[in-house]
Amino acid sequence: MITLTNKRLLCCSSLVREGAVLADVGTDHGYLPIYLLGQGRILRAVLSDINRGPLAKAAENVRAAGLDAAVELKLCNGAAELFGLGITDYAVCGMGGELIAEIIDSAPHLKDKEINLILQPMSKPEVLREYLYANGFSVDAELFVTDEGKHYVCILAHYVGERVEFSHADAYFGFEKFYRESPTNAARSYYTARLASLERAADGKRRGGEDSSLEQELICELRRRLGL
Repeated sequence: MITLTNKRLLCCSSLVREGAVLADVGTDHGYLPIYLLGQGRILRAVLSDINRGPLAKAAENVRAAGLDAAVELKLCNGAAELFGLGITDYAVCGMGGELIAEIIDSAPHLKDKEINLILQPMSKPEVLREYLYANGFSVDAELFVTDEGKHYVCILAHYVGERVEFSHADAYFGFEKFYRESPTNAARSYYTARLASLERAADGKRRGGEDSSLEQELICELRRRLGL
């Protein structure tokens, strides 16, 4: 049995559909698709990366798992060159929210109502959410996870063709319903960590004589959500 110990990637794996053809964009070591193939959850996988080194490492791990027949490797930038490969689910994980938004924007074929996007931003999740909301994508789920003391969100989205109305707080923290629906303490830990970050940013701006009104607005809303 192939195991996956990375809680962040395990969280992402739960959003991949049964029987999917998965693209792992920026695959690094290929852990996510190797795990899902080993579990029999997906039919096949396309592993892509812009750099030869990570793709070679992923290929090595695929061979070690005996999964060569179910995997295609692609040396390419982002997802634009993955059109026409029958991919149903795209995982773009472990990079900044700005870069994930750029990858989606550079691949017009992802504007397909049948394609699911599994996204895990390491930073700037608000930039990614803003892009999704403003460009016709629906955010269908947000799952929160704590891994080695760090707090992450995993986002499931798909294209609907209509702009989604959102507030500053929705961009920074996600829609409140995802927090309320979360069955774990990880959501509160994620929100608490974001609150601490905003308080530091607001304090830094005040000390520097800068306007911190946006941070204060977000702090008030986040405190309300947390019941503080």
